Amino acid sequence: MSSLARKLQEQQSQQRQHVAVPERKRGLWHQVTPGEKLIWIIFAALLCFGAVQVISAQSEIYKVNKDIQEVKSSITDMEKANSDLQVQVKELSNYDRIMLKAKELGLMLNENNVKVVQ
Repeated sequence: MSSLARKLQEQQSQQRQHVAVPERKRGLWHQVTPGEKLIWIIFAALLCFGAVQVISAQSEIYKVNKDIQEVKSSITDMEKANSDLQVQVKELSNYDRIMLKAKELGLMLNENNVKVVQ
């Protein structure tokens, strides 16, 4: 009887081995569903759109900064020209020069027509 029990036990263990379904090894990447593909495509599109927006914004900032520098340079040149012209005005409006020019043109200084304003 012990051999019969042993055979029965061996048959049951063999049946258990045959019944056990081998586990499928799931890899790191399982099959991607269409919904996931759509989400990834939308994410990639938004990422590209954002990158393009950032680059275009930086380009605009660069252009504006360049324009600002050009205007500052122009202002500096104008200020220099203005200061040169102010010096020239001071030189030309000198009293002695005006009197010399008046005498060359034949004008005479009449003290009765001069009024001193303070």
